[in-house]
Amino acid sequence: MTIFKEIVGEEYLTVSEVKEDLAVIEEERALDEEREMPYELARAIEHANRFAEFDAEDAVALVEELQELEKVDEATAYKITNLLPADRDELRAIYAQERYSLSGDELDDVLDVVAKYA
Repeated sequence: MTIFKEIVGEEYLTVSEVKEDLAVIEEERALDEEREMPYELARAIEHANRFAEFDAEDAVALVEELQELEKVDEATAYKITNLLPADRDELRAIYAQERYSLSGDELDDVLDVVAKYA
């Protein structure tokens, strides 16, 4: 038996946005006493609660402000928002797989934006 899956859409989310979405799901599950919460869902909720640093609106604002910088594309803006690098080394690790690297000034520009929200 072969099972085919098709990707019908893709969207980047911050951990803060996921936390809000999972809170709605958790609330719906709590109202239905007969539905058990799957292990994976419980772990996802725990992870989102632990790592979401601020509310979803601030997370989206950070993503948007990061994308205004020259060398920050959408995917990278979401990675930076989710990881909140504190220094150049942590930020370089995010860019490690890119075909280009950022200068010291460019790294500092990104870190300055992150510092406004962190």
